[in-house]
Amino acid sequence: MFTSVDDVTARLAETGYLASPAVATTVFLAARLGKPLLVEGPAGVGKTELAKAVAAISDARLIRLQCYEGVDESRALYEWNHAKQLLRITAGRDETWDQTRTDIFSEEFLLSRPLLSAIRGDDAKVLLIDEMDKADVEVEGLLLEVLSDFQVTVPELGTIEATRRPFVVLTSNASRELSEALRRRCLFLHIGFPEEELERRIVALKVPELDEVLAQSLVRVVGALRAMDLRKVPSVAETVDWARTLLALGADRLDEEVVRASLGVVLKHQEDVRTAAAKLDLDAV
Repeated sequence: MFTSVDDVTARLAETGYLASPAVATTVFLAARLGKPLLVEGPAGVGKTELAKAVAAISDARLIRLQCYEGVDESRALYEWNHAKQLLRITAGRDETWDQTRTDIFSEEFLLSRPLLSAIRGDDAKVLLIDEMDKADVEVEGLLLEVLSDFQVTVPELGTIEATRRPFVVLTSNASRELSEALRRRCLFLHIGFPEEELERRIVALKVPELDEVLAQSLVRVVGALRAMDLRKVPSVAETVDWARTLLALGADRLDEEVVRASLGVVLKHQEDVRTAAAKLDLDAV
């Protein structure tokens, strides 16, 4: 998939994803070693976007499993099309049960969900298992066979093995601890908030119309907000949103009036807005 770490960096940049050396190196190793990639970090730092960017540069189909409390085997792996099976049984009333059973538990009646879809077929795929920490612990057991051997066992059909392994990205906001068994099967990458220079480059890439001096001021103010004791500190995505907001407002400088009027773009809780309004010193940043 990639020839070198520099190749990863350059090709990700072509999609608009500016990767740090650590990100580029881990993506390269995951592709070269054929290992799933577990990406942890706060919300909004580019974990999901990384999977999308890898899919784009490798011309692969992105298959996404969005995790949430209550996701189960039928939503993650596969399920049988019970309505179609019932119609088949009704249509074959003159058949023996053995004849009907062999038919209704066939590929025609199998509904593939993201994990099974990712290992079937010969086309290139990127499997994104998003926000793994939001799923129940039991769901991790479903993943072990897929991530270890890239295969899924369907009792009625047998074991379905991948003919072409997908590139797998699991993301987590670390709201709960993932199992050691799951972690052992993955390469680990932590994506935190970027350094000031990298974030400035991200803003320049995403909002090129914004004045460079204003972009620098914006990134410094966001850094000051992140240093405060807030309920939710601004993410990179919110930095970009703020840059677009300043552009929409026609602001040419980041003064107190503009900041107070637009804090709701980057801060999502009223107590955070009050804290920032009281403590933020624009002259100091």
